[in-house]
Amino acid sequence: MPSELSPTARALRALEILQARPGVTADQLAERLGVTERAARRYVGILREAGIPVESARGPHGGYRLRRGTRLPPIVFTQAEALGLVMAVLDGQPAATEAGDPVGAALGKVVQALPEHVGRQAAALREHAAAAPDRYSARPDPATTSTLVAAVAARRRVLITYRTETGNAWDAEVDPWAVVVRHGRWYLLCRSHRAEAIRTYRIDRVRAVAQTTHEFEPPGDLDPVAALEENLGTGWEFPAQVVFDAPLAEVAPWIRPPMGRLRPSGSGCVLVGSTGNPAMYAQEWLTTVPFRFRVEGGDELRAAVAEVAARFAAALAPQDR
Repeated sequence: MPSELSPTARALRALEILQARPGVTADQLAERLGVTERAARRYVGILREAGIPVESARGPHGGYRLRRGTRLPPIVFTQAEALGLVMAVLDGQPAATEAGDPVGAALGKVVQALPEHVGRQAAALREHAAAAPDRYSARPDPATTSTLVAAVAARRRVLITYRTETGNAWDAEVDPWAVVVRHGRWYLLCRSHRAEAIRTYRIDRVRAVAQTTHEFEPPGDLDPVAALEENLGTGWEFPAQVVFDAPLAEVAPWIRPPMGRLRPSGSGCVLVGSTGNPAMYAQEWLTTVPFRFRVEGGDELRAAVAEVAARFAAALAPQDR
């Protein structure tokens, strides 16, 4: 620890160590604080004088620990923890630097509550750092997200109103298995009774949600992240079927989970999936795959690929002189 820390700062650091490592011995505490064993005992005495019940026991299983059920003062951050918190918030929510942003307002309250010597750098980082927003991220409504998380925890079925990117809307009764954050987007992994299948819905497109009294049991071996990855390319509005003139093993590294699933087909392979945005599928996904392909399924996807092909062909057309 820095040698210039005050006795109060060291005492607070000792409290953090006691919280994280019940049963820490005097010599271990001294090593963590960078002081002598006698000084470490003195800091324990300061905590006791402040009304914090620190118990001690002798023997091989002894050491210092806080009395069970102790109500501690507000959380205290180290400078590294405070800066790390601000960096994580700005990385995930670039708008936190703007006035009126609820996450920014919450962060501001945390920074204001920090001791001056810790909060100064955290406030400066928040004020002067600039974060570029991820154009693929989408922030869902906190109330909607909270309701879905509560339903996941209670294992209660919910009724949702969902609206696609193209404006189509429907109601569905689903068993909410998990809320998963993936690449800046929040998804609900669920079993849809409307489709009788596993579905992944973007929470920012959920327009209404209501918890029901029906209970459910999620799969016992559920891996939410793996299940989301496996099912991202299914259940969307527009079908997609693309045949590649290359072996599956070569094509697979270029296929993102939302595109669908690959399976062998003769000497090549076929990608079967669905999408809510054929233009994005054609322009941002298929154009990055460095293999010959043909679109066999999905009129909307075929039209989107034709539009991309025409635009590229026009870029190579000879100019009139």
